[in-house]
Amino acid sequence: MSLKAQLEAIIYAAETPITLEQMTSLVKDTVIAEGTSDDAEIKSRVRSRLEELVGEYGATDHGIEIRQVAGGYRMSTKPEQHEVVRAFAKSLKPPIRLSLPALETLAVIAYKQPVTVPEINEIRGVDSGGVIGTLLDRKLITTSGRKQVIGRPILYKTTREFLMRFGLKDVNELPSMEEFEKLVAESFQAELIPAESAAEGESAPAEQSEASEVESMSESVSEAEKAG
Repeated sequence: MSLKAQLEAIIYAAETPITLEQMTSLVKDTVIAEGTSDDAEIKSRVRSRLEELVGEYGATDHGIEIRQVAGGYRMSTKPEQHEVVRAFAKSLKPPIRLSLPALETLAVIAYKQPVTVPEINEIRGVDSGGVIGTLLDRKLITTSGRKQVIGRPILYKTTREFLMRFGLKDVNELPSMEEFEKLVAESFQAELIPAESAAEGESAPAEQSEASEVESMSESVSEAEKAG
């Protein structure tokens, strides 16, 4: 089997993004068999074949592409195929469900990380403690030590799962506020639930429109950007 074919198979089989170093370790024997023994040359050969593979999948006749996500490589559907794939995925399994308060809190953490619950509360104007547990359970955020101030509150940051959920290479790829709102709308479309609202003392009328929800999300992200 050729080196490129092995890399393709590894990326396809990987459940999470796989790094260049991991792939190099897995295919090292194949590269050595081709006549390369120096570690630097082996890694260079793997990178070269990987770039060729990325280029091939980038052709218009492929519905799948190989992208760099969360420090590694993974196969994913191209944007133009998202609608049909989303419809298929929703027919197979229930989506991750988050409330609007949870999404607002996630947005604040994404743009202000690492950040404490009191700081999140100040930006959102309400108690966010109730939804932090939900975001932790979904593995979208994690703890990041404690802030060196009185009381030493816990700091929170986004996770690798967050990067994978939104298709980001790292936090430096976080888009503008408008683009982030679009990502949220696409990623969690029709998945908003009111359940956690009561847990943090936020109740909204059942007839609240989608437009008002988006406006609320926009305000929270705007405050996060201003505070940053």
